[in-house]
Amino acid sequence: MPPLLTVNKLSMDFGGIRAIDKCSLRIKQGEIVALIGPNGAGKTTFFNCLTGIYQPTAGELLWTPPNSPSRTLNGLKPHHITEQGLARTFQNIRVFRSMTVLENVMIGRHCRTTATILGAILRPPSVAREEQKTIATSFALLERVGLADVAHERADNLPYGAQRRLEIARALATDPLLLLLDEPAAGMNPQEGQELETLIRSINNDRTAVLLIEHDMQLVMRLADHIFVLEYGRLIAEGPPEAIRNDPAVIRAYLGEEEDHYA
Repeated sequence: MPPLLTVNKLSMDFGGIRAIDKCSLRIKQGEIVALIGPNGAGKTTFFNCLTGIYQPTAGELLWTPPNSPSRTLNGLKPHHITEQGLARTFQNIRVFRSMTVLENVMIGRHCRTTATILGAILRPPSVAREEQKTIATSFALLERVGLADVAHERADNLPYGAQRRLEIARALATDPLLLLLDEPAAGMNPQEGQELETLIRSINNDRTAVLLIEHDMQLVMRLADHIFVLEYGRLIAEGPPEAIRNDPAVIRAYLGEEEDHYA
């Protein structure tokens, strides 16, 4: 079976600065992959290229859903990439703060609904049924991330960790085959971090692949099947957690003298 996502020699230039330099990786269906590296290594830029926010300077993004032919993601707008089955969260939380928690998740269902503007105005039975299904699906996702009891609260009333979980629920509402998480544990306390780990494992148990940017190395080592390491926009290492834990280039570039943090 071919990889779900194949990235071939991806490069991204900003003027005379090369932020990503000929990076290649593969993600299989149902796999948890981590992309790590020091601040400024190019990790979020890499995500932005995968999700259509940036159009890469060079390289190919090849998408191969199960039982479907391969297709390129190059040149697609972000909403079209979401429709293909890639969803993401952001390093800086992006929730619709003045909307309810439930409404935030319902927005994620938009790419999987069929109602037109005219249908929304006239509200035939088919549109009403679809809306009820969207509400039920969104509420089920809130139950999954532990936010069902605050479904009708404004999103900006949630504490930081809960807003992180809300963003994950909204991404899951798009029915992704690949979920991209950009530093999901940032700002979480230890209890919230444990709940996040359980949630990611649950998502992955449903055969959803996960690509994770994260600075919590203990979390990465427990979760990831495969790890890629970026430094100054270049991949300097890849492999299973044990190999990365002991890779001299990774220790030198990313960990410095703090290699016990992997223990």
